Amino acid sequence: MVRIDLDAREMAHPEPFTRAVSALQQMDANSYLYMKNRKNPLPLLEMLNEKGFRHFSREEENGDWHILISKNPDYDLKVLLDV
Repeated sequence: MVRIDLDAREMAHPEPFTRAVSALQQMDANSYLYMKNRKNPLPLLEMLNEKGFRHFSREEENGDWHILISKNPDYDLKVLLDV
């Protein structure tokens, strides 16, 4: 299992979206994307739903979001969350 990290908290729009899409294009069934962001990226999540990706998001008390994305239906994304 390969974790791809993307810390987008300091990136300006639309860089988090474009960097996430680029990472997703390189993923296979043995990898997942772990993204940190200032907000829950709803346009990205809508695209993921259309393309058949699985995702899980959680907000921390400080307002940061942790978003996990995978193509593999066997991954328990909640367990992979590293908060």
